Order: sequence, then C-alpha cells, then structure tokens
Amino acid sequence: MAEPIRPEDRAAEIQSNQGPLEDLQDEAVEAGRPGDPIKDPLLKRVQPGPDREPEVDELLKGETRDGQPATGGTPAGRTSLEEVKRHPASILQVLGPGLITGASDDDPSGIGTYSQVGSQFGYGILWMALFTFPMMAAIQELCARIALHTGVGLGIALRRKFPTWLVGICIVGLLAANTINLGADLGAVALGGSMLTKGLIHQAWLLVPVAALILYLQLFVSYQVIFKIFKWLTLALFAYVVTMFLAHPALMDVVKGTFVPHIEFSKNFITAMVAVLGTTISPYLFFWQASAEIDEMRASGRQNEAARRGVRLHELRAARTDILIGMAFSQIVMYAIILTCAAVLHAHGKTDIQSADQAAQALAPFLGPFAFIAFAAGMIGTGLLAIPILSGSAAYAVKEFMGWKGGLAAKPRYRPTFYGIIAAATLAGLAMNFLHIDPIRALFWTAVINGMVAPPLMILIVLLGSDRKFMEDKVSGWLSKTLTWAGTISMTAAALALLVTTFVIR
Repeated sequence: MAEPIRPEDRAAEIQSNQGPLEDLQDEAVEAGRPGDPIKDPLLKRVQPGPDREPEVDELLKGETRDGQPATGGTPAGRTSLEEVKRHPASILQVLGPGLITGASDDDPSGIGTYSQVGSQFGYGILWMALFTFPMMAAIQELCARIALHTGVGLGIALRRKFPTWLVGICIVGLLAANTINLGADLGAVALGGSMLTKGLIHQAWLLVPVAALILYLQLFVSYQVIFKIFKWLTLALFAYVVTMFLAHPALMDVVKGTFVPHIEFSKNFITAMVAVLGTTISPYLFFWQASAEIDEMRASGRQNEAARRGVRLHELRAARTDILIGMAFSQIVMYAIILTCAAVLHAHGKTDIQSADQAAQALAPFLGPFAFIAFAAGMIGTGLLAIPILSGSAAYAVKEFMGWKGGLAAKPRYRPTFYGIIAAATLAGLAMNFLHIDPIRALFWTAVINGMVAPPLMILIVLLGSDRKFMEDKVSGWLSKTLTWAGTISMTAAALALLVTTFVIR
C-alpha cells in the first residue's frame, strides 16, 4: 500500500499545477476537520444550530465503526478482481455505484421512452441498444476514473480545468433537466400506485406522500440502506425479458432490427433518437457516478482528498467491472422493453401509446390480466431508485461547483444546504405534476431534454479525461477517447438535427 500524501504536500502540488490555492477552499477535507467552524451557508443564517464540525462518528448517518460507516462491507471498499478469482461468490462485493447507476438508468423516463419508440417504430430501433452500450459504458467509466484518480467529484474537477462561467452554465442545464426528470418520475411512481389500486386512489393523492417518503429516506436513512431497498424493486423489469420470448417476435425482423441500423430522416424519428440517447446516456448519471465513487472511498476511510487521490490499478479494474455489468443490465432491459412493445403493440397496429394502461398491455403475453401489476411495480421500483439519484446528483453538482460540503452519508443538521438543494429539486418536481401534463408523454419529453443537455457536458468531460496534466498516467487511452468522442458526436449530431427539423425545416 502506497504511503498517503500529506495534505499540505497535495495542496502545494495542486497550487503549482492548477492555479491559486483559493480554488481549493473547503475541498481539501470535504468531511471537515472536527472542531473547525462549520461553513455551511444555511447554518450561518439559522440559529441556534451546530457551529463546529463534529467528529466523524457524529457526522455520519447510521451506525459507525472506528469512525467509518458500518456498511456491512469490507473496510477497504470494493473487493479486488483477484479476490473474486479465488472466491467467485465475492463478485457481489465488486458491484456498487456502477450497478446502481445502470439500474437507475432504466427509470420511468426510460420505460416510457422505450415503450413509445418500440410501439411507434417496431423492431427498426433495436440496433440502438447495441449502439449505445459501448458509448455509455465508456463515458461512465471516464467519470468514475476522473473521480478515483483526482479524489474529487466531477463538479470540482471540471471547475479546476474550465472557466467557471462555462461549467456554471452546464450545471444550470443539469439542474433544470434533473428537476424536470424528477417531476416526471415522481408522477410515474404515483401513477403506478394508482394503477395497483385500479384507480381507487387517484394519482394526485399519492404525489405528496411519495415525495415525502423519498425526502424522509434521504434525510434520515443511511445511504447504504436506501439503495439496498430500492435496487431490488427494479427486478420487476425482468418481466419484459420474459415477455419478449413469449410474444413470439418475428425472428428475422428481430435480427435485422438488431444488427442493421434503420434511420428515417423525419422529425418524429429524430426526436425518438434524441429521446433514446437522452434517457440512456443521461447527464445526471455522469455526476452521480463520480460522486458515488467518492462516497465509496470515503466509506472505506479515505475522508479527505489527499488520501483519495491516485487510484490503484486493482481498484480501477474493479470499478470498470462494476460499470460494465451495470451498463449491460441497463441495456438488456432497454432491448427487452423495445422488443416487447414492438412484438405486442407495433405488430398489431398499436403505434401511439398515450396512457400507462396502453403501455402495460405489452406485458399481456406473459402476465395476462395481471400485466398492469408488473408494469406498475417497474414504474414504482425504478422511480424510487432514480428520484433520489436525480435530486442527489443535482445537489452533488451544485455543492461541488460552489465549494460547499455535503453528501448523503452526512446528517442534515450539519449539511442543511446540501439537503436543501435536494428538497428544493423534489418540491419543484412535485409542483410540475400539478400542471396536468400526461405522465407518459412527460417521460418521453424528459428524455428529449436530457438528450439536449448532455452533449455540452460530455465535451467538457472528454476533454478533461484527455488532459495529461490533470489525469497523469490515468489519462484516457485510444479506446476510451474513440468511444467517448463517438458518443459525444452522436448526441450532438442528433440534438442539432432535432433543432434543425424543429425550427428550420417547416
């Protein structure tokens, strides 16, 4: 194990390589030194309240063990791949942020988007599952590698390289997209609950309780418990995997749709492509992946940037395995939803899904009259998983950009600004649901918005990953550069094409 770098040496190195020391401010020790004054903006205005940084045991939610969260995992964090080779059952210890990110990618926005494009264009859009997989895996790996090597979140890393105003614009776009996405997902969870009661409980009556439940869990339940609960709910999505075999799709049409790209130069098709790209390679996942990696390192005892900086090769390999498995899970579900809707809906002339009941009919070959249960469970499970990630990634992005402290592992009384951002995003998303917007259509257009916001962020991230000054020996190689630039160019081209077809070609 390498000797840890002293904080003062790390600060001197960063100052000499990357600019004035003032840029670091509170970032060198994100957990805060016990006894130091708390610099949270809200605590300066709210009294009485804590005015000094607590000990780590007091700062973190849940039980702690020797100053570290009692997560139930190994003290060192992820298990290495060498350990997995000796004990295959330990593969579950490798899975972490990547699996969660992949599962959350198939959120209600994803379900709604994939259902609509499958019913509208049939098998002809299946190829996008294979097309997007390597690019989404590459960009998520790059975000994780940036965090693992620099020891800081994506917002901080971007701000150290690029002009503050440029990063700020991207953060504002992310915040807007996340809030709209959150609102659509929140409406979908409430709709799923209403479907389970056969409409006896109206969707609108469930919105506030669902939002309150999610906020309560984020505020008072430990980070690990939240995601242990929610990730199992996403298993309902495997109903699509079973159904795509029971629906008896036309085999040759499936093979052709999977391996031969079908493209239409029409506004509807281009909009669908932007939506699929936006819900698959979503900007909120970039910040979440990086912040989750930091939280993993912090949970293993590396509380400050100096201790986290410089990823070991076995850690990087474990993170890559985690990400590949998570992204593969996401794309298998995507492929299954599109194929199922193509076989069950499009093939029978149902090409325009306008309601949740219509979308649920895709599962009828497997579950018959109980199809609505699996559809509703999928919406609820993925929504409950994605909503905390949407609001959490927004909070991480803003606090990193502003140089504030905060994280889902900390107690709200010591980090009220971080949790205030989460609450504000959730309340804004809640308010959106009272504008009488159809939930299924809202999910689709949320994906389109994500597709428009992602390209500028991807350009900055790819440039950062290619900068040897920042990434040193962990700079992107030719494969990473090829895939990440391919993803960036594809999303940019699709977004520009949508703008042209919308505002230029009448």
